Amino acid sequence: MKEYEIYNNLKVPKGSKLILRLDGRNFHSLSKNLDFKKPYDENFIKSMVNTSQDIFKEFSPLFIYTFSDEINILLSEIPFSGRIEKLNSVFPSLASSSLTVNLNKYFKPTDSIVISFDSRIIPIADKDDIVKYFKWRQDESWRNCVNSYGYWVLRKDYSPKVATQKLKNLKSSDIHQLLFEKGINLNNVPIHQKRGIAIYKQKEKILGLNPIKNREETSYRNNLIIDKNITIFNKEFFKNIDII
Repeated sequence: MKEYEIYNNLKVPKGSKLILRLDGRNFHSLSKNLDFKKPYDENFIKSMVNTSQDIFKEFSPLFIYTFSDEINILLSEIPFSGRIEKLNSVFPSLASSSLTVNLNKYFKPTDSIVISFDSRIIPIADKDDIVKYFKWRQDESWRNCVNSYGYWVLRKDYSPKVATQKLKNLKSSDIHQLLFEKGINLNNVPIHQKRGIAIYKQKEKILGLNPIKNREETSYRNNLIIDKNITIFNKEFFKNIDII
């Protein structure tokens, strides 16, 4: 029966880095069931960061970037011999189970929590593609921020249907003006709401005494960084954290 597993041998291209993007499925219902604060629930954000850390501990990627219900994972060492069906099943299942556990730390457990992620694979050909990809996702994080604040300001006066329709007819500059009139300046909201959160390892220099040689020596250890104050992504950012 092994021959019936027709997708079992599909693999990602050898020698290339890889990005896995995990997207939450039907998280609007999750938000409603757990009564998330709007437009951003910090406990949900913590849960997504904790889930990203669990993925980091399990697979040691180069870099993870998360915002909203999305987790982007940059891999240089590809697990499961690059088998697509394994990558697209194990990563989202790990994220789903981890997020369930983490949400239960902050929210009242409920039988209505059913969490799933979908997964897609993006092969990366060169260093410039890493910068372009994550800049693209960070731009989406900013659009999400603008629209989220705009929608929940409109919801104070309109039904969900009317608020959604009005938001569709507004340009970004119009939403900024609307928010400003309501006393909200997006320049002042937390940076992680606008730009997302990056997770990566950074070397720390340690000076210590070598008791055998009886002299001070330098060593290094990798610390896991949860960066909630990231700059706008560019080549310099990724060079500074040794990703490219």
